[in-house]
Amino acid sequence: MERKDIEDGDITSSLLAKENLDTNGVSSSRNVAANSGGAATAMVVFSTFIAVCGSYVFGAAIGYSSPAMSGIMEDLGISLAQFSVFGSVMTIGAMLGATFSGKIADLLGCRWAMGLSEISCVVGWLAIMFSKGAWSLDLGRLLIGCGVGVLSYVVPVYIAEITPKRLRGGFTTAHQFMLSVGLALTYFIGTVVNWRTLALIGTIPSLVQLVGLFFIPESPRWLVKFGEEKDYEASLRHLRGEDADIFQEATEIREYTEALQQLPQGRFLDLFQRIYAHSLIVGVGIMILQQFGGANGIVFYASSIFKLAGIERFLNISLYIGVTILGKHNTKTLYHFFIAGFSTEIPTSILSVIIMDKAGRKPLLMVSAVGTCLGCLITGLSFLLQDYQLWKEVTPVLVFVGTLVYNGSFGLGLAGIPWLIMSEIFPINMKGSAGSLVSLVNWFSSWIVSYIFNFLMEWSSAGTFFIFASISGLTVLFVAKLVPETKGQTLEEIQTTMNPRSTR
Repeated sequence: MERKDIEDGDITSSLLAKENLDTNGVSSSRNVAANSGGAATAMVVFSTFIAVCGSYVFGAAIGYSSPAMSGIMEDLGISLAQFSVFGSVMTIGAMLGATFSGKIADLLGCRWAMGLSEISCVVGWLAIMFSKGAWSLDLGRLLIGCGVGVLSYVVPVYIAEITPKRLRGGFTTAHQFMLSVGLALTYFIGTVVNWRTLALIGTIPSLVQLVGLFFIPESPRWLVKFGEEKDYEASLRHLRGEDADIFQEATEIREYTEALQQLPQGRFLDLFQRIYAHSLIVGVGIMILQQFGGANGIVFYASSIFKLAGIERFLNISLYIGVTILGKHNTKTLYHFFIAGFSTEIPTSILSVIIMDKAGRKPLLMVSAVGTCLGCLITGLSFLLQDYQLWKEVTPVLVFVGTLVYNGSFGLGLAGIPWLIMSEIFPINMKGSAGSLVSLVNWFSSWIVSYIFNFLMEWSSAGTFFIFASISGLTVLFVAKLVPETKGQTLEEIQTTMNPRSTR
């Protein structure tokens, strides 16, 4: 195969690279030289930062409704039912965005798909900021949801496609880290500014990403798929550094993509062929288990969980701390700080980023699922003790400890790794359709859990958390039996292993 920018002295390297191609046209990663661009270059770091600005927007959108609730209802005079529509309509928008996320990314590329999403988010935030009634609030929230639905798919896929294989896990997990930061900071900021200012602040990361998109390269894999040979090699060299030997990686991407292009263009129904069964089961299954393990139910309704547990008594004991810190007797603000601070997801997300490419995906997922199971068991046990009027002074603390354990464990693996795996396991000709389906499943599952959570809690608080604990236990078995370990493999190697017939 001809290489346009090859120097005369590189002929030997070219021959060696060709010899290393296996029968499927995929180069063995074991033969990649040490200088083949495996380091985290400044451009990879910068491109990842710009991408995860979208993750921050994702978290900010989730965290906005709780601190803004009282202000919006008082200023605009809307009812609780109207605010409930406002809170939930983002999920509807996210499902719409997720439905078309893969197709948008296929047509425009990940970079401009992120740009289109951020435009939708900026318009949505501004619509909320200038709202005079419920309809403009709902429209703004819907537009933010549509943007977030696309970002939830595109951001991890873009990061996975631009990073070296040895660093892909940690960099892609930064998506969940920034989501957690966006959620927590929005909650904290919402305790000191009004809801209109909070909406205006929400536009900042969107604008940062929109500007930054002009300075980062498109995914080399997307470019080669559409025959942009010069741009694809320039993009890869830009990401790996001018002195890096990109030939073997470039050849691997090109050969694999050319093999896939011998197949018909992937349609949605093609996903359900037997050759993609393993990828589809893993991608859809891990998203369903992530959500039905209680993820968004516990985050969205943390306030009601703590109130039901009698956490106010715990707060009253510590109220003098709040007076010292805040300078006034503001129980409401103290309560907001408490709810925002209960999450240990940020530090464990940082730990996940650091150790992801050393520990591997499967071990972290299994440890994470065991931890969420334990957290739900502790919380469920505390509510059970309350039902029998036992240990009344201890049970609020147990609920707090249980949610800490849950959120910390969730951030370690289940929060981010399902999105990482989704970005790795589907071949490029099916990635658009598969990404749309998996993202839609995630958001639809989130909506179901959010909708039924309060009904479950009315039925049995203890039973609700025992159900979540059971699903977390099932997640451990699912990961052990079906989820592949993708650490240290190129995307092409992963896809060839999982879908071996797709390139023949």
